[in-house]
Amino acid sequence: MANELQVELLENSFEKVKPQANEFVASFYGNLFTDYPAAKPLFANSNMEEQGGKLLKSLVFVVENLRRPGELTGALKGLGARHVKYGALPEHYPLVGSSLLKTFEQYLGEDWTPETKQAWVDAYGVITEVMLEGADYDQAAVQLESSAAEVDEATGLKIQLLEESFGKVAPRANEFVEGFYGNLFTDYPAAKPLFTHTNMAKQQRMLLDSLVFVVENLRDPGKLTGALEGLGARHVKYGALPEHYPLVGNSLLKTFEQFLGNDWTAEVKQAWIDAYGLITEVMLKGADYNQADVQLDSVATVEAPESNISTGAAAGVIGGGAIALIVLFLLV
Repeated sequence: MANELQVELLENSFEKVKPQANEFVASFYGNLFTDYPAAKPLFANSNMEEQGGKLLKSLVFVVENLRRPGELTGALKGLGARHVKYGALPEHYPLVGSSLLKTFEQYLGEDWTPETKQAWVDAYGVITEVMLEGADYDQAAVQLESSAAEVDEATGLKIQLLEESFGKVAPRANEFVEGFYGNLFTDYPAAKPLFTHTNMAKQQRMLLDSLVFVVENLRDPGKLTGALEGLGARHVKYGALPEHYPLVGNSLLKTFEQFLGNDWTAEVKQAWIDAYGLITEVMLKGADYNQADVQLDSVATVEAPESNISTGAAAGVIGGGAIALIVLFLLV
């Protein structure tokens, strides 16, 4: 899971928060509910003291077994499988990771060094990978709870909401894609230099064509799935990692919110979160990542700013990575 130096950093940093273990887990849930308020109702009937105890035991188990990867891997796969039944989706993992890292930073203070942060980013990334491997999602498992709008049986998406909301931004399509890149460059400035010699009008058209293709083929999942799996496979060669997808999604959701205004309802937002989550899932399936592919870049890291979107699958970012590569997601 981690090299010797990282294991020591993980063990030592966790040891420093253990004297405040109960406060630590309480702060974690406080951060989670503050940054992602839509998560709070999920715990309405939970005994939070008991819930905090479970989280603490899980953290202790992981840290105590860092030097026994075989035992840890088996346990994490089982945990991932159980979380499918709880309704956990791949898109939820970065949100938990973001709150966990934030809590470590609050409690470690000056001991939250770049090296310690990277150790926890890497560790959480591998934990996520192993749990998702154990989850073995099927179509029924990845559907979020439906609300009033009709859910398409083939995709689990609220296609009508997606079509209607996209139709509302279509008359301002050029401004929309320009706004997207503005948000991307503002929130993730390391991406901007990659476009120094790029024809941005052409680049924006490529993004718009991609969005149109997705929306127009929502009712033809066979065609859409094949195209997205192929796109995911190509992006492995570009260097795109699973951790990069939420960054693009964050800017996309932010742009929809800006252009839809009052029409950006909670239901429409969830519809786009579900759609982007499914797109990500299919592309990652086509990518067929192996262990080497999913390692975060420990050299060229970039700090991700606080999200302007309060909740959602694509709104959370758990840490650094070769962020400059994420924009290749848009090069269809």
